[in-house]
Amino acid sequence: MTNPKPYDIPMRMVLEAYRRVKAKRGAAGIDGESLAMFEADLTGNLYKLWNRLSSGSYFPPPVRQVEIPKKNGGVRLLGVPTVADRIAQQVAVRRIGGDLFGVFHPDSHGYQLNKSAADAVANTRKRCWEYDWVVEFDIHRAFDELDWDLLRKAIAKHIKDPWCLLYIERWLTAPAVSPDGQSVQRTKGVPQGSVVGPVLMNL
Repeated sequence: MTNPKPYDIPMRMVLEAYRRVKAKRGAAGIDGESLAMFEADLTGNLYKLWNRLSSGSYFPPPVRQVEIPKKNGGVRLLGVPTVADRIAQQVAVRRIGGDLFGVFHPDSHGYQLNKSAADAVANTRKRCWEYDWVVEFDIHRAFDELDWDLLRKAIAKHIKDPWCLLYIERWLTAPAVSPDGQSVQRTKGVPQGSVVGPVLMNL
């Protein structure tokens, strides 16, 4: 008789997360493993990931940083997790997404489950008939400057699953590897390009 896992994470959640990651494709992470390479032993890799997640022994690898040119000059750093880590993050996002749905403002559409760009356009069109003014603003370096102390307080208030709390903390503190190969230890912000980052940014 096998010992029960400390965290109840159904294998089907890992499989569903893989399907979502597959649909979005994406580049290889720091390990150089592409989606096709991961799929070469799909059953084994998904089982290994599930086993580590449900046992509490999963530690995310460093995030590979790539430079994306900006239209107005300069670059922004995009974090590319490994294929397995994207699947792991998708598992957590699917679990906490429903809990956080009622927390976000009803007019918030970005990075939310069951909301789309078409919904945002429809809502905007409706508002155009009601108001004759628009306010447009952008939070400068929002992902890069997100304060961890504030984020941790919000996480503790709204997220109750122990395994989600465990892995979110590990994703926050996982190092990055810069384009020139240097290890970067972050003390704030969430990586743009991660699966869990946008949900935490909204929170």
